[in-house]
Amino acid sequence: MASRDAPTPDIPPELAEYRRSIDNIDSALIHLLAERFKCTRKVGELKARLDLPPADPAREAQQVARLRALAISADLAPEFAETFLNFLVKEVIRHHEGIRSGRA
Repeated sequence: MASRDAPTPDIPPELAEYRRSIDNIDSALIHLLAERFKCTRKVGELKARLDLPPADPAREAQQVARLRALAISADLAPEFAETFLNFLVKEVIRHHEGIRSGRA
């Protein structure tokens, strides 16, 4: 595999620079998601202690509306933002169910 910083002869330098930027953003996203899941784990532990259900449909609806509006202001498709949030919420609920049942 070619060095990350040196473009290969068949890849234009401008494309290599865009790809480096994308790689950096992807790295930041992974770290942000890890931090988010640390927080949601604490929420799941609290919900389990308080005997609250893993899912909170009212909160999820608020988040969908908030992130759709944020996506529009960021020039991102709101449908994509909603799909992404729904994926995250589904995973968080799965984690919360595991915490509640003692599997996590």
